[in-house]
Amino acid sequence: MSDEVWAEQDTSPAAIEAALRQLLAARHAQAGAVAPARVLNLVVVLDGRYRGEVENRLERVGRFHPSRTVLCAVEPGRRALDAWASMATEDPRPGELAITRERIEIDMGDRHLRGLETLVAPLVVPDLATLVWAPHGHHEAVQSLRRIAQVVLVDSLSEPEVGAALDRAAELAQDMYVVDLAWLRGTPWRERVAAAFDPPEHRAALKSIGAVTVRHRHDSTASAALFCGWLAARLEWRPGALMPRGEQLVGRARARRGDVKVTLCPVQQPGAPGLAGVTIEAADGSAVSLDRAPGGLREVRVARDGARREFTVLGASRGEAGILGEGVRQALLRDRTYRPALAAARELVGA
Repeated sequence: MSDEVWAEQDTSPAAIEAALRQLLAARHAQAGAVAPARVLNLVVVLDGRYRGEVENRLERVGRFHPSRTVLCAVEPGRRALDAWASMATEDPRPGELAITRERIEIDMGDRHLRGLETLVAPLVVPDLATLVWAPHGHHEAVQSLRRIAQVVLVDSLSEPEVGAALDRAAELAQDMYVVDLAWLRGTPWRERVAAAFDPPEHRAALKSIGAVTVRHRHDSTASAALFCGWLAARLEWRPGALMPRGEQLVGRARARRGDVKVTLCPVQQPGAPGLAGVTIEAADGSAVSLDRAPGGLREVRVARDGARREFTVLGASRGEAGILGEGVRQALLRDRTYRPALAAARELVGA
């Protein structure tokens, strides 16, 4: 990859936008057949002191890198706008078209957040989906950008109160598509549970589920609640509020054939946040358990006669490294199961 770079202190959005056009013209003159990528805008609002951490995460999104990234680094008390713009281009082979990806970095003050829309609007590519991500809070900035953005990336695990986190996701979902990293961390678990009951001989057990236990890292209650919310929404349960019992949250959901006991159990889990294990028990004594294991998930299936089978689902656990890239990819998709699961999860945690 080769870069063309522009920088200016005490600048303006108009000057930044003009610089991008000049960079593209210069790159085209140098390399020939060059075209800017036109798929997705990403606007990142972050604390300036944590810029390096966020940039490292953005570097790991791999092939899901957005077409144009606008990074707004907030420094308390700053009054002027300092900006850098770069255009990264793959060196094309003869006769091939080279695709460029654009990146804008702006150092700004907290005074700029309330009117951030007026600063960012000239810098995003029109007619493309715009994804907003504020990993360090900055709710005021997200509120301002709601007029020009269609998608917002959140992480319900980052809020200290799970109820408040889910309430905020629900409020944003009123007029934006929400991509929740806490939800994406549970994707392998939902896939494997669905696969466990997919064979026709096991589907009848879905109607007789009597207990669900979700084991999760201490900071991942939101992921556990969303998983149970997904089950409740798909199986048409009516969830009730969970109550504390020691470190656990315990409650019941009303199914057609009776109550289902729901337990969220925090456990010690080094490494990636999210779920550590899931156990689903049926009234006839059969059960399915999934737990983290090297190389994937360890599945244990107990039949009604007590027969036990164990095996490893290879590659089912995707880990934390690629979660941001998956979030960017999901900005271009539409998962219709998230909002019903979110509504049921809010009932479970009493939000």
